[in-house]
Amino acid sequence: MSPEQTPEQTAVQTAVQAADQTAAGTAAQSNAGQDAEQTAEQAAEQRPATSWRRTLAVTLLLSVVGATLLLVASGQTWVSGTVQAQGATRTVTAHGSEVSGVPGAMALVALASVVAVFAVRGTARRVLGGLVTLAGAGAVFAATAALGSETGALDEKAARSVGLTDVTVGSVTHSAWPWIAALGGLLVVVAGVLTTLRGAAWPGMSARYDAPAGKRSAAGPRGGSSATASAGQSSPADLWKALDRGEDPTAS
Repeated sequence: MSPEQTPEQTAVQTAVQAADQTAAGTAAQSNAGQDAEQTAEQAAEQRPATSWRRTLAVTLLLSVVGATLLLVASGQTWVSGTVQAQGATRTVTAHGSEVSGVPGAMALVALASVVAVFAVRGTARRVLGGLVTLAGAGAVFAATAALGSETGALDEKAARSVGLTDVTVGSVTHSAWPWIAALGGLLVVVAGVLTTLRGAAWPGMSARYDAPAGKRSAAGPRGGSSATASAGQSSPADLWKALDRGEDPTAS
């Protein structure tokens, strides 16, 4: 205690210091609480973003893998058999594209949907998901139908090979490729269902690629006021923004 200070002054100074320390501690606790709330809010915002990114990535992967399986399987041997003619036995085979052209066509639909899903939104995206689902279902049906007793493709190839019109193929066997094509179709079906159910949360094409007229209508009154502003009263950044909106910044 200084000789010039009275006991009352010393008590007041001690009380002020204690109040300052209490206020500092309260402010630190408040800042810590705000930081915790901000961290929780950021985590809550990141969870939905991570969810739709994961779903979109899975859907695109299923579409590409399913379409690839359909295309590869369509070029492989699905069914084979033997035909006897002119005292000789010949082996006849038919590829998937010769048995049915549906799996290959549906594969192209699945690949096109990978690009189209970013170009549409809302109801159009759900419609796209329904079309992809139907395409996958059609591929599955065509692949499983080839596993039946139908040998039309073999009979046609046998008739051309021996030069006879009435030829019946025997000892018909099927490979595993129709099953692989059916698996590819199932993957496409799952991709279509995910697009229909979860596609509303996915982003679409950036507004930067919209038509200039659409950008002007979306800009509203602010866009109109920018168009009437003179070039001398605008900064270089404002001029570039006006050009990006499709406006003439030099117009009076």
